[in-house]
Amino acid sequence: MGSNSSAKPTVLDAERLAKLNQLSKSLGYQFTDIEFLQRALTHRSVGAKNNERLEFLGDSLVNFMIADVLYHEYAKLPEGDMSRVRAHLVKGETLAEIGIEYNLSEYLVLGPGELKSGGFRRNSIIADTVEAIIAAVYEDGGLDKCRGLVESLYRRRLEELDPKKIGKDSKTRLQELLQSFQEPLPEYSIISVNGAAHDQAFTVSCFVAKLNTKFEATASSRRKAEQKAAAIALKAFDKK
Repeated sequence: MGSNSSAKPTVLDAERLAKLNQLSKSLGYQFTDIEFLQRALTHRSVGAKNNERLEFLGDSLVNFMIADVLYHEYAKLPEGDMSRVRAHLVKGETLAEIGIEYNLSEYLVLGPGELKSGGFRRNSIIADTVEAIIAAVYEDGGLDKCRGLVESLYRRRLEELDPKKIGKDSKTRLQELLQSFQEPLPEYSIISVNGAAHDQAFTVSCFVAKLNTKFEATASSRRKAEQKAAAIALKAFDKK
């Protein structure tokens, strides 16, 4: 467990202290030194006393702890699948979802520029803050308390975890599904490309022989459109 004793503590007014205690309660962890939580919520746009170092530490902690859970709770899961599932669980998008669930945007401390540009809604900032909070708990309470927080943050996602699906894109899942039926692979075709070169819209079709159906989708690139069309096809299988 580290220490941040060299830094001068921030003077917290009663209103801010009440908000920090509210978030602490929501997280299920009572800080011995609430300054760790304040630092974790402070963006670099504020100044030198920000959460970047905590974020750096938190990134490694969440990777380690999710790997530890997967290793011990999914004993039959091959290494390659564990890596894919861990990457999905610790990616910025997932961390941002967790942060949004805990309403972190209400607690962030941002500089004037970030406030004006809506930084409190930016997923990258929220994701970084989740990592910083994980590190703050580690610094304040040690490894076991930190592990408890991570398992709490991820509890629902771990309970609903389907290693066969998670982390795989729609095209891969559709291909594997059709292969399991020993059916022909999907056929993708471009229907149209519209708009200026810098702002194009691709419409593609995904023909699935087993369903004798073409599924169409439009997106800003051919790859994204194919992924969307494959996702629609997968939903059609779910309804059967």
